[in-house]
Amino acid sequence: MAKKTAREKLAAKKQPKKVVMEKAWGGIRPGQTMLVATPLMVDAYIRDIPHGATRTIPELRDDLAAQQNCAGTCPMSTSIFIRMVAEAALEDLADGKPVADVSPFWRVITSQNKMAKKLPLDPVWIDEQRAFEAG
Repeated sequence: MAKKTAREKLAAKKQPKKVVMEKAWGGIRPGQTMLVATPLMVDAYIRDIPHGATRTIPELRDDLAAQQNCAGTCPMSTSIFIRMVAEAALEDLADGKPVADVSPFWRVITSQNKMAKKLPLDPVWIDEQRAFEAG
């Protein structure tokens, strides 16, 4: 079976989950509700970040949790989904889509982020995008 592209993984129909925590984890205390978002929720959030603005990954997680009335968002799945968004955007760029038409993952990932080193690009490109948008 052929390996799925990042775009195919991103488009997978998943439903968000709300999990009542039994143990403290990811900054969420026992009895509080943790959101397990979906790749498309993360993509939509990133696409809504205004041109020239940035968010940290903790801000993204906090904002998604607040939208769903949860105490927090799962840090592990969120990181996986952010990387999926970035890889899908890079596939789109490789296929000739203009930068303006892809999910602007550089508004969340910095060149210093560990995730940047796992992406198939020179992390300097992220700095260049941020600098260009900052004007």
